[in-house]
Formats: sequence, structure tokens, C-alpha cells
Amino acid sequence: MDSYIMQLRRAWLNQDGDVLADLLSLSHNHATNPQLGSDAAMTKAMEHLSAPFDDLVLHHIKVISSLNKDDALTSYAHQSAAIQSLAKILQLQKDENWMLPVMNSMCLDLRRLALKAEASKFGKNQKSGEVLEKCAECLMSCFRVCAADNRNSEDDTKRWGMLALVNQLWKVYFRINKLDLCKPLIRIIESSGLKDQFALAQKITYKFFMGRKAIFDSDYTAADEYLTYAFVRCHKESAKNKRLILTYLVPVKMLLGYMPKKSLLEKYNLLEFWELVEAVKRGNLRSLEEVMNKHEIFFISAGIYLIVEKLKLITYRNLFKKVYLVLNTHQIPVASLLAALEMHGVDDVDMDETECLVANLIYEGKIKGYISHQHKKLVISKQNPFPQLSSLNSN
Repeated sequence: MDSYIMQLRRAWLNQDGDVLADLLSLSHNHATNPQLGSDAAMTKAMEHLSAPFDDLVLHHIKVISSLNKDDALTSYAHQSAAIQSLAKILQLQKDENWMLPVMNSMCLDLRRLALKAEASKFGKNQKSGEVLEKCAECLMSCFRVCAADNRNSEDDTKRWGMLALVNQLWKVYFRINKLDLCKPLIRIIESSGLKDQFALAQKITYKFFMGRKAIFDSDYTAADEYLTYAFVRCHKESAKNKRLILTYLVPVKMLLGYMPKKSLLEKYNLLEFWELVEAVKRGNLRSLEEVMNKHEIFFISAGIYLIVEKLKLITYRNLFKKVYLVLNTHQIPVASLLAALEMHGVDDVDMDETECLVANLIYEGKIKGYISHQHKKLVISKQNPFPQLSSLNSN
């Protein structure tokens, strides 16, 4: 215990942010030492550490004490108080940013404890998402300190800490479904002179969440750009992260008309998508429904079920293209399209609904032509009536 307090003191006096971040991390081996949660540890901290650092360490010791009692909600409350102490220290350090590694480490622990508190029996008494909302407010207190540091010297500015905090906030806002709160943060990052100079790992995480938000906004071209950036630059050894990025990138690519190779999906254990690819390519709506039902839990838990649903329209397009190739005419009876739908298991549509489907495909540029209501026919262009999906700037 004495050794730990003296290590903290030494790191503080030496302004060694990396060592201090390790010593104040809940992943460090000291966090499992029951002695550190004792009153004696608090007394030692008061004796050997000076203000304002002593206040932060006291809260940290209380976090460890609560964790040893398996009290996640109280642990979170103490970690939140520790972050408030840290924010005050950062404000006092006018021309220094050596504490940023400490901020990153402690903010990561704060979010993890908030998730733990939400899931705990104590957290169940709270409104769902309440602890995470408070966590976001606490993270914002650090973000404001970093964003407000307008010193000219790039070496000493706390603005270097902004992106790591935004990435933590992304994770919270996605959990509580409050993505609108990201907009001012995105504006600050995008207008920052440091935008392209942040650590690559942080930029990859940021682009990944930007891609997910673009999906939420139905801007699939932007989603493709952000997620491709993240996938290409993600370290090849990080198979788990590359698979996570692909979980969103693959359906986006499919919507834009790019079908993934089976070898890629095999490599990252995402063969659920191969069954989708085959159904979409063949225009087989019955098969598509079966695949969606079979892998429903996977698609819903990944948050991509609604994008997968949108693949239906492409499947209709591919089916109607087959009808065109079989009939070999530019005037396709709507009745023939309806018959094709019924053959592929779509038995709850009539002529009007079939015309509506065709109208949607024409509107989105997936079919070039028009509907002759008088003759109940789809009249398609003689030149490239079914454009390559990848050539469309589709949303």
C-alpha cells in the first residue's frame, strides 16, 4: 500500500502522465488489492499527496473499495467524482497537457463502470439509460476543458484530448439512442486544425462511428466512405475490429450494388451475408425472407436489420430484370411481374401494389422507364433499362 501511494507521488511530481494513467486505471493490478480500499490507504494518501491531486486519489481509492464490495453503482458515483476532480486539475494546468493519458484512462473506466451500474441490481432501480446519461455529462466536463484550450502551441494544447473523448461519447450516445447530441461534437472535430493529426487508432474509431451515424441518417454513400476508411486502416491483426467494421460495411456496399466475395466473408466469419448475397443476386424473395428470419437475432443485435430490409428493393429489381430477359420485350405486362412475385413466395400483393413497387424502383433510378397505367405495362428504356446499381448515387 505504501509503495503504491509513493509511486503515485513520484509520477505526479515527475509529471509522468503515462505512468500515472496506469496507476489510476482500474485494469491495473492494484485495483484488486483489498487493502487499498481501506481507511488506512486514505490516510496515507492525505499524508503524502498534495492538493488538488490528493482529492482525485481519495475518490479513486473509494472506487476500489466499492468494487471490492461488488457495488457497481457506488463505484460509478466515486469514479464520476474522481473525473470532476480531474477536470479541475486540467483547468488549473494552464500550459500543460501531460495529464491527458490519465484523462483517457479514467474516462474509459467511467464508461465501463456506467455500463456495469446500468446492468447491476442497484442500477435496475434507476430509469434505463439514466447512469449513462450522467456519464455523458461527466465526459463532457472534460471535453469542454480540452476544447476551450486555444493555446497556439500545438505541443502543449489539451485539444489533443478531444477525439478520444468524442469516441467515448459516441459509444454512450449510441447506447442511449441520442445521436443528435453528437452533432456539435462532430462540428468541433471537423473544424479542428488537428483533425488529420490525431492518433490513427482514434481516427479509425471516429470514422467507424461516423459511418454508423451515416447509416442511421440513410446516407449510404457517406457511410461507405467512412467505414471503408476504418476497415482499410484497421490493423490486419485486429481481426475482431475488422469483422465489426465489416458487419456494417457489407450491407452498405450491397445497397450500393457491390456484392462481397465469399472468401472475404469466410475470412471474417460473416457467412450470414453470403446467404443474403445469393438471394439478392437471384432475385429470390422467398429465400431472402428465409435468410432474414434465420439470422434475425444476428441482424437485430448488430443494429443492421433495417438496412438488410432495404435489400428487398434490390431483390425486386433483380427479379424484374429476369422477367425482362425472359420476355425479351420493352413493354412488360405488370401481370407478368406480379406472377413472378407470386412464384417467389410474395403472395400478399396485387396489381396496384406491384405498380407501386415498380414506381419506387423507377424513382430510385434502379429501372429506367415508366408505367403505362392504361395498358397495365412497364415500358422500359431501350438503352440500359436496368443500370448497374454501383453507378447510381443511391441513398
